[in-house]
Amino acid sequence: MSLQEQINADIITAMKARDEAGLRALRALKSALLIAATADGASGKISDEDSIKIFQKLAKQRKESMEIFLKNGRTELAEIEKEELVVIDKYLPQQMSETEIRSILENVVKESGATSGTDFGKVMPLAMKALSGKADGKIISSVLKTILG
Repeated sequence: MSLQEQINADIITAMKARDEAGLRALRALKSALLIAATADGASGKISDEDSIKIFQKLAKQRKESMEIFLKNGRTELAEIEKEELVVIDKYLPQQMSETEIRSILENVVKESGATSGTDFGKVMPLAMKALSGKADGKIISSVLKTILG
């Protein structure tokens, strides 16, 4: 079952369970998939890999919105974003721990021949490619900065 089919099935389940937060998040996911499927040059079908990229983007938007709402004292809106983020996270692959990220980044740095912080711009694209979908870009960046010094 593809992610698109799974989302559709979960929408029906959420409707039957009267799960407002889940339904809101699932509809956002379905909407994003439909937009991507009908975009110019799209084939009408979205691969699971592309779906995950879309879901990661939506999760990042929820996290950023939640931070802004909390910063401005809008806890009720932050709670809505948090509820949706929990549902979206169910469809994302498990994120790697910082120690796993560090070991992979150390190998990337070694293979690229980087020796100092000035090589950050050269190593970061390689690191993002190696950890695509497995770790947040902010975490990758901070760990890479500590490795390069």
